[in-house]
Amino acid sequence: MPLIKLDNVSKIYPLGNQQVVAVEDLSLQIEAGEFTVLAGPSGSGKTTLLNMIGCLDRPSGGRVLLDGIDVGQVNAQTLSELRLRRIGFIFQSYNLIPVLTAAENAEFTLMLMGVGKSERRTRIVQLFSELGLAGLEDRKPSDLSGGQQQRVAIARAMAAEPAVVLADEPTASLDSQASEELLALMRRLNREQGMTFVFSSHDPLVISHARRVVKLRDGHLESDQ
Repeated sequence: MPLIKLDNVSKIYPLGNQQVVAVEDLSLQIEAGEFTVLAGPSGSGKTTLLNMIGCLDRPSGGRVLLDGIDVGQVNAQTLSELRLRRIGFIFQSYNLIPVLTAAENAEFTLMLMGVGKSERRTRIVQLFSELGLAGLEDRKPSDLSGGQQQRVAIARAMAAEPAVVLADEPTASLDSQASEELLALMRRLNREQGMTFVFSSHDPLVISHARRVVKLRDGHLESDQ
């Protein structure tokens, strides 16, 4: 069974008296351990597709299955639990909480899951060491570089050991060197720990690092290589 399965998925948004078709009749399977990018120009539907995979948005038609669970058929509480325990999110704007330290931001998901303080901190210290953030645990986001903030966001996404990590335009706010370092880090985590990554991006650098490129155009699958 694939980790993620999209079966004739469509997403339609109302716009005044009209409708905008963001994704139309798209089918796709993603296996555990993949390092895949959803690529395409602005408006191609890649972020909409990523949001449906991440249970942030429900399809207008078709089915999205995560580990065999049809996410369109479960209630809001179950959907929230799926997001919390099975999916790690990395947003292009980092979405760190300014008043919390780097470590507190990274362990926030674990706190929501009810993991004890001592175990949370043990996991985060180990993650920070692996991600090159050792010694920065007590710094606030404003005291970190863009690349360091993105690594904190990665630590937060990884802390609960999710089935899949979803990254929306992860290099959009980074310079070329920081982007290269970030992608090399993700490739290492994918290779050494078998962590599944799915990106949405139009950045040629991200696309060059992917092992599978799913190209979208106008809400349709253009190619899959």
